[in-house]
Amino acid sequence: MTLGILGGGLTGLALADLFGEGCEILEADAACGGLCRTVVRNGFSYDYGGHILFSRDREALDYLLGALGGNAVRYRRNNRILFKGRFVKYPFENDLAALPKDDVYDCLYHFLTRAFPEPSNFKEWCYYRFGKGIAERYLIPYNEKIWNIDPALLGLEWVVGRVPEPPLEDVLKSALGIETEGYTHQLNFHYPRRGGIEALVRALEARVGALEKGFQVKAVGGKRGAWVVSDGRREKRYDRLVSTIPLPDLIDALDGVPEEVLRAARLLRYNSLICVMVGFRSASPSDKFAVYLPQSEHRFHRVCFYDYFGDSSVPQGMSCAVAEITANRGDGTFEMTDGELVEHVAAGLAREGFFQRGDVCLTDVARRKHAYVVNDLGYAKNLAIARGFIEKSGIVLCGRFAEWQYLNMDACARHAMETAAALREGRE
Repeated sequence: MTLGILGGGLTGLALADLFGEGCEILEADAACGGLCRTVVRNGFSYDYGGHILFSRDREALDYLLGALGGNAVRYRRNNRILFKGRFVKYPFENDLAALPKDDVYDCLYHFLTRAFPEPSNFKEWCYYRFGKGIAERYLIPYNEKIWNIDPALLGLEWVVGRVPEPPLEDVLKSALGIETEGYTHQLNFHYPRRGGIEALVRALEARVGALEKGFQVKAVGGKRGAWVVSDGRREKRYDRLVSTIPLPDLIDALDGVPEEVLRAARLLRYNSLICVMVGFRSASPSDKFAVYLPQSEHRFHRVCFYDYFGDSSVPQGMSCAVAEITANRGDGTFEMTDGELVEHVAAGLAREGFFQRGDVCLTDVARRKHAYVVNDLGYAKNLAIARGFIEKSGIVLCGRFAEWQYLNMDACARHAMETAAALREGRE
């Protein structure tokens, strides 16, 4: 059997590695990796988004770390939320004692007395599960920024497992200043010693066989019992086909797609990502990797500091802050120039005290079209129509944007493991 794999991101590479001989990857870009990429500028390096390796799934995590070999370091999480000029330990509800006393009271009172009806959207769920105090101070404003949509328009399919629900005793301890930890599966994480997160991509790429870059899938069809994939100039033939490319792109490449399916695919919502890097002089490395900012005056929702990983990511005596901004065409942020984005981020970070403007020595902007799947209220219906059509065709979907699910790297590895096994055993 010959297997064609559309897309050479993390999922496509892992699938090819796990499947073994008899498969070929077709990647549109000149380099593999998709969202799992590292940018290097004048000795500064940063990733598209704050990629780190952690998981409750030990087998999937071991697979990813095994690919890195000895090129991985274990770190302890030290992330913070910036709230009223204070650094609150992440997650917010596990460090209420760090807030001003009035805020502590309001958060704890409303957590204990919350009495909201069963939620039908994410905004209602925040009130239902955390109470008015925590919801309005952090959860709602932060999620409004990262999803770039009113939280009342978000569904609930993605919440379980992604937004943990803290036990009552932890919230009480948190309000009294007794040390607690939330999201414990993220408490320790790994990151490549050298090469940024793209080191993982390069390690997997070295283990796969046939791989063709610069092949943008424009047409997919079945001919005489085989799948034919074309980029407009060349054709490739395979017995089986797995797609890891964005689901709407795959549907656009197929002939004879019903209008209902085309409409559902067009309605699948996603966010693009803009990363703004600011390199600046610093006497000491950052003691925090990520800082979350729910404040509406900042377009960026999170800032990652890559000097947290040592001098493999920054020149000596320098720090590297990378602000992450989610955007969509037409929202005003998407249309901002690189210069405007740099000015907004640098001015905002300087006001918050992260550095002095005079210490900035290098800036950079990186954009990625597909970054986050957005589970809006029409998500389940539209996805069922679009995926159902593809799955009936016999094409296998695997990965974040192919399956249109918000999958972390460990989940992408798990889905690749299961898909490879099913294909080898003839179950797909």
